[in-house]
Amino acid sequence: QVQLVESGGGLVQPGESLRLSCAASGIIFTISGQGWYRQAPGKQRELVARFSDGGVVDYGDFVKGRFTISKTGGKNVYLQMNSLKPEDTAVYYCNADISIGLLRPILAYWGQGTQVTVSS
Repeated sequence: QVQLVESGGGLVQPGESLRLSCAASGIIFTISGQGWYRQAPGKQRELVARFSDGGVVDYGDFVKGRFTISKTGGKNVYLQMNSLKPEDTAVYYCNADISIGLLRPILAYWGQGTQVTVSS
């Protein structure tokens, strides 16, 4: 069974930093499109950052150079968030497109989310 498990969320003050981690586990044949999304109360889920085809990184417009996505070992993805603002408060979700076998379809998987709260 494929799982994406996020960690690293928490409560920080404005201007501080956090590093989120996402570990993929289970039977994974291919993995791609790894990224981070977030959802604040009463708002739609939005893209934070993701690796698209060819290794190109897409960032949400609000990022403005404050966040950096990275990955290691093909399965783990990270989000370094600097200069956090109160409006960055949200649940952050890890996402990846995964196939569990040669002839199996590619499906989108989501983690359970990790809460990030930015408040003084």
